[in-house]
Amino acid sequence: MATTAEYNLGDFTYPRGWFMIGLSSDATQTPLAVRFFGEDLVLYRGASGKPHLVGAYCPHMGTHLAKNTTSYVVKDGEHVQGDSIRCPYHGWRFGPDGQCDDIPYSPKAPPKRACISTKKLVERAGCLWFWYDEEGGEPDYDLPEFEGYDEPAWVNWNVRCLGELDSHPQEVIDNICDKGHLEPVHGSLNMELFENEFEGHVARQILSAGHKTLAADGGEPMTNDTWYTGPGILQSKMIGEFPSLMLIAHTPIEDGKVKVWYGLSVKVQNTEPTEEDRALAAGYEEAGVDAFAQDFEIWANKRPCLNPMMVEGDGPFDKVRIWYRQFFNPRARAGEFQKRVNGRYVVRGTNTHPWDNAA
Repeated sequence: MATTAEYNLGDFTYPRGWFMIGLSSDATQTPLAVRFFGEDLVLYRGASGKPHLVGAYCPHMGTHLAKNTTSYVVKDGEHVQGDSIRCPYHGWRFGPDGQCDDIPYSPKAPPKRACISTKKLVERAGCLWFWYDEEGGEPDYDLPEFEGYDEPAWVNWNVRCLGELDSHPQEVIDNICDKGHLEPVHGSLNMELFENEFEGHVARQILSAGHKTLAADGGEPMTNDTWYTGPGILQSKMIGEFPSLMLIAHTPIEDGKVKVWYGLSVKVQNTEPTEEDRALAAGYEEAGVDAFAQDFEIWANKRPCLNPMMVEGDGPFDKVRIWYRQFFNPRARAGEFQKRVNGRYVVRGTNTHPWDNAA
């Protein structure tokens, strides 16, 4: 496990951007202890239905706001009141703005410095998304809309957590440009096209290739449009008889450790999906999980690659690593990194771009 400093990514330990921190179902009126970006946090859903993500420790005496099952605050159902959360130790209550709004035994108003941190949290497409910025700024790009979710003829994804990975997210990001692993790891065949494009906070891969088991006769090409929106949200659209949209999200827990989620939505032929449609979508999802597990196993059992030994045909690892650095440095410098990579890159060694006349 290597750290951000060892990859020489920039001033900040963690990247700026939108990140998944859980599923909608994870946020309930029972506060949940979570940890991301090296910080202990608490996730809960208020009476309004809105989810909240706050700092874990009460400023009074340092009690964890979620890790308790025996206090009468919890037993009496007072742990979450309205959209506020109450400390199980002395009953101090904190509103959704993080400010203490009640100390039940004190005749004095709560001191202004009695507060907990609050995080920007958005619920969309069945998931919870957190904006992280070490500079404390507002989002400088939008959270994706996630095409097809809750739309007619689409079977929504069943996002699952695949666990934790003792690997720096740089190793995960590298995959967006890694042409060379597609045949030996994933079974791609007869590759017609492999291109990368970088534009601002988006990194894209276009792949057209056959597959040893998923494509007809192993050779009929499938086309995938895959892109990162910022450093933590990957989507991949597969064009075919049943178009699908894959989601892979990874979020730093510590410097050099991430949590990973996977989901797949499928467009079917019926406006209102039938049970057969849902079974088909579930089969597609399982195949996708199996394919992603191939990457996961590689990442879990490799040493850090601080400096790739690039050869012709690999893919633009140098460009994707420059692109990634914009998120680890002050946002005022983002344009500097974008200008160094913005554009389209065609990798040699495909049928469309053979070795002797590749662009």
